[in-house]
Formats: sequence, structure tokens, C-alpha cells
Amino acid sequence: MEGGVRLRAGASKRDVREKVWDYLEASGLADFPRPVHRRIPNFKGASHAATRLLGLQEFRAANTVKINPDAPQKNARFLTLEARKTLLVPTPRLRSGLFNKIVPPSGATKEILRICATSQGIKEYSVPVGLDGKARVDLVVVGSVAVSEKGWRIGKGEGYADMEYAMMVSMGAVQADTPVITIVHDCQVVDIAEEILDDHDLTVDYILTPTRTIKTNCERPKPQGIIWHKVSYEMLEKIPILKSLRYREKQAGKDVTLQDEHSDLANANTPAALNEKAMAENTRPQAAMGSAQIGQHYVESGSLSPRLEGSGMITTVYVGNIPPSVRVSELKCALREFHATPLRLNWQGVQHRAFLDYKDKATAESAVSSLKGLSLRGNTLRVELAKNQRNKGQVEINSQK
Repeated sequence: MEGGVRLRAGASKRDVREKVWDYLEASGLADFPRPVHRRIPNFKGASHAATRLLGLQEFRAANTVKINPDAPQKNARFLTLEARKTLLVPTPRLRSGLFNKIVPPSGATKEILRICATSQGIKEYSVPVGLDGKARVDLVVVGSVAVSEKGWRIGKGEGYADMEYAMMVSMGAVQADTPVITIVHDCQVVDIAEEILDDHDLTVDYILTPTRTIKTNCERPKPQGIIWHKVSYEMLEKIPILKSLRYREKQAGKDVTLQDEHSDLANANTPAALNEKAMAENTRPQAAMGSAQIGQHYVESGSLSPRLEGSGMITTVYVGNIPPSVRVSELKCALREFHATPLRLNWQGVQHRAFLDYKDKATAESAVSSLKGLSLRGNTLRVELAKNQRNKGQVEINSQK
């Protein structure tokens, strides 16, 4: 519609994306990296559009700014660093957490700050910020494929910006009135039909283009947190920090039922499910099953079959950085929640660690993957295969501190 991009009536999100990407390429407005398809598109004039941040009171007043790592926002990241503000950048595809904090070297020149604002600089000059980082974000800058003057936004279709914002709400990092800004070319400002929007879609308060600063006065509410019934098991596996947020919200009494959990309930009586339930039962303290607790040292084991005990197949997982205030019951609850219940649990609370025995290496590696990013009482746990494996799942307890 506007800026040369023509949309047909009833255009879907996919239609809008394709039209914008095609127009940017065909009109010569696209900039490196090319082609812009399947990306937050970079465009000629992106650096100039970003300078409009300097004219916004919301930017001048902000102490901490979260900006996406895409190319069109590179100058926005530089301007944030130059203004001596704290810059947070989401980790790529949220694989290793939520934020990286960019920490330029002491006395950094403009040239160094420009490097810090690049994708390579983000890798070299950043430190991770976990769930326990107490981040407070004053301003959010996101990329877009298309946006309307009403503040309705369409991303590249993977949902990461929407999820990042929802996770920030869940962490308490943003409030309902935290401003959200997007930086796009004028041709990316199009009419978007409200009926194609979903309740998890992020809206924006300001649109910055090479020629305009648009205040949207958007009335559509932003996401109020993670909408768990739209989250799949696959997404949980791809974004480890989601698991910790889900566990924390479940402990707070919130409904965290996943998109595909209803089908799981229908399969609750399958042999696999019954076997998992039996394994969970095996972790309950029962004297008849070989449980023993002396002070803070606790060993709990199920009735391992002679075949397993004699085969040397058992693989041990190390869990470290356990807070002193955490009880073994809390860890067991988390293990059940993340479908990582072991055959045997060796709890060593004084040393802030535990060892978990699984039936084979594949099961142990699956548990490590499931527990990656797990946080208990503000501490992100260290979870990995124990360094020294022995037959029957025994481990050198001094091998990991």
C-alpha cells in the first residue's frame, strides 16, 4: 500500500513478508546481508533512521536498552553504547539464555564502540545475563519485516522477538509501559489487517524510518507474559531458558500447560509413561529401596536390575552450583518436571552438588539437554556428564567441584 508495497485484500502474514522482501530487493533498497528474504531486512538508510532515537525523550531517559542483533539496528546499538547506556542483546535464537550484556573495554574509542555494535563485537565484548541477573529494561528496540502506523508488527516468522518480550515480562524485566521501538524503511510501513494478528504478537510504540518518526499511540495490548498453551515441547528443547521460566511459574501456581500436553494426557497409560512414573516412584525415600541420608549427604536408588548393574551401561550426570538453601526434594521435583528422573540420585548438599545415574549414555545426554539452563532459587545449575565414569554408575566425587 504505502511506499510502493501493494498488498491484496485478505493478505496473510506470509503474503506481507514476501511482498516487502521482494520490493526491497527489486527496488534496490536492500542492503547487506543479501538476499533479505527470511531475515529482518537491512536497508539503505538504516543508520540514518537509527539516529532518530536521539530525538526521543524515552531514549534519552533510558539507562538500559535491549536491541535485537540484526544488521539494521547496528547503529542503534552504537548510539546506545556511545551514550554510555547499558546495552542488552538477545542471544542468537535464545539458545544459551536470554541476554548478553555488551561490555566495551575501558576507555573505548568510537571505533571500538562501533566494533562492539557489530555481530562479531557482540561475541567478543559480551557477558551473559541469566534469570538471576535482575535485569531491568527501560527501552526495547526490535526489528520488523513490516509494521503499520497503528503499531502492529510482523517479524520474519520465527517468533523470537515476541518470545523475547514475553520472557522479559515473565522475568519482570519490562513493564506494561516500557516503550517498544522499531527501525524500518518507509516502504515497510504498510496497512496490516488486525484479524491476522495473534495475541502473542508484539506491538510497537514508535516507528523510525529514514524520513519519519511515527508515534503509533497503539491501543492493542502487548503480551502479558508467556502464553504457555502456545509453547510446544520442541520449543522448550530449542530454548533452554524457557524450561527454567516454566518451572518457576509453575512453582508460583500459574497454569503452564503446553500446547501438546493434552495429547500427552491421552497417552498417560502407555508403557513408556508408566515406566517413567515408576522411575519417579523410585526416587522417593524408602528404606526398603536403599535410601540413606547422613547430614547433607544423601544417596537414593531404585531397584536396578542385575543386568543393568552388571553391564557397566550406567552413565552419571553431574549437577553443580546448587544453592545452599535448596533441599533434595526441590531437585527431585525439578527432575520429574523436566522428565529427567534418574535411576539413582547421590545428593551432596554440603558440596553444592549432586550426581544422577541413568541407564545409558543416551538417556544421560538427554537429561543434560533437558536440564540445561535450569535455575533453582536464582542459581543457574551446572549440568554435564560426570568427567570420570565408572561401571555401575559410580563416579569419582572429587572430579568435579
